[in-house]
Amino acid sequence: MKEAIFPANFLASLNDEPGFDAENFVNAHENIAAPTTIRLNPFKKIDIKTDGQVPWCPDGYYLNSRPSFTFDPLFHAGAYYVQEASSMFIDYILKYIRQNNEEPVNVLDLCAAPGGKSTLINSALGSNDLLVANEIIKTRVPVLCDNLSRWGTANIIVSNNDPKDFSRLHGFFDIMLVDAPCSGSGMFRKDPAAMNEWSEANVNLCHQRQERILADVYPALKQDGYLIYSTCSYSHQENEDILDWLCTEFEMETVRIPMVRQTHHDKDWGIVETQSNHQKAWGYRFYPGKVKGEGLFAACLKKKAQTQQLPAFKTKGNQKLPAKEIDLVKAYLINPDDFYFFRVNEDWLAINHQHKENLDLLQRHLYIKKSGIRLGQLMGKDLIPDHELALSIYINKDTVLETELDYEQAIQYLRRENININPTEKGWSLMCFEGQALGWAKLLPNRINNYYPKEIRILAPQPPKGGV
Repeated sequence: MKEAIFPANFLASLNDEPGFDAENFVNAHENIAAPTTIRLNPFKKIDIKTDGQVPWCPDGYYLNSRPSFTFDPLFHAGAYYVQEASSMFIDYILKYIRQNNEEPVNVLDLCAAPGGKSTLINSALGSNDLLVANEIIKTRVPVLCDNLSRWGTANIIVSNNDPKDFSRLHGFFDIMLVDAPCSGSGMFRKDPAAMNEWSEANVNLCHQRQERILADVYPALKQDGYLIYSTCSYSHQENEDILDWLCTEFEMETVRIPMVRQTHHDKDWGIVETQSNHQKAWGYRFYPGKVKGEGLFAACLKKKAQTQQLPAFKTKGNQKLPAKEIDLVKAYLINPDDFYFFRVNEDWLAINHQHKENLDLLQRHLYIKKSGIRLGQLMGKDLIPDHELALSIYINKDTVLETELDYEQAIQYLRRENININPTEKGWSLMCFEGQALGWAKLLPNRINNYYPKEIRILAPQPPKGGV
């Protein structure tokens, strides 16, 4: 570690912030490396060696060292997501506000790319719940779709819209997460280059942008719905001041999240509980040195205002598709009667039956980039399977071949190279590593056709062998 050169006026601007300890903060940035943490996919079980659990997230774990995730096949299989520990606190908030409510919910992750918090939310939801993951920047949508496809569930819709577009969806969402664009000071230790972007002027600009985003999306939250607001900034203007503004300008009340210690972590989590200056709204600050994680601010508010309801509209009937084709496609999913099957151009897709009406509604108002699971295209009586189907947790493995790969073969596959194996069977096969599906290959008598998607194949030079 080396001396941290903070931006001018940065430390001075934090002196009056709740729980800020300048000496501890500087020491954490100069002498304590950022921890490496992953969050396991609860739908794809694996065994790993860790250095302990993230106390506020049961699926989150610290690693002893940082491996090359690019060269871990289990990462590409969606068995885990590499996520900063503090941001996993969203899981704790979500489970607290839902603890006594099993009614299905519609959840919006407004600023979703690259997908860390979306996969976190999805892990906490059931198949009856719907997650809409939105990203405003078009070039960031593909990585969001890829990460959610790896997670393997069908109760997801990805959109590419400006926050103001959601104002048309009056009262549609029960829970909204706005992980707002911010000045980024919470990432200084992990990404020292972010220090070059910080300025008091930028903090004020971010504050204004955050207000605009929240005002635009507010109508889409239903009465008694919850808004989870977070930033990776320490600045009062982007955190507690935003809470004051929300409670003053809109009929919102703060939700206090109790810091319950887990029995095997018999110590304080290090999270600093704060209150805003005027409305005394509760917030939660994470400082490196006090928590084993990076900088974060998070808060939860409840909407008390009555919300204009969406006008009734006539939903689309089911697509009139050939019954024989539907039966062919159904064979690839377990419990196929749980799904609504539909076609977009030549691609067959499936989404949980209960979300069909919501999908029809959202298609009227949003630019949809992904919905449910893309299964593939039918060619005669054969399905040319899609990569999303391979990674799905619903794939019927009785319908397809499986080929188990060792580590070197898995890396060859993920590079989209020729694979050194001699198959004894023919046809489409799931290529697996330690029981987790990586994608498809076509087994032929004299060769193997590698169908791993070109756009996500490994291009980097391989370091010494490693993995989680």
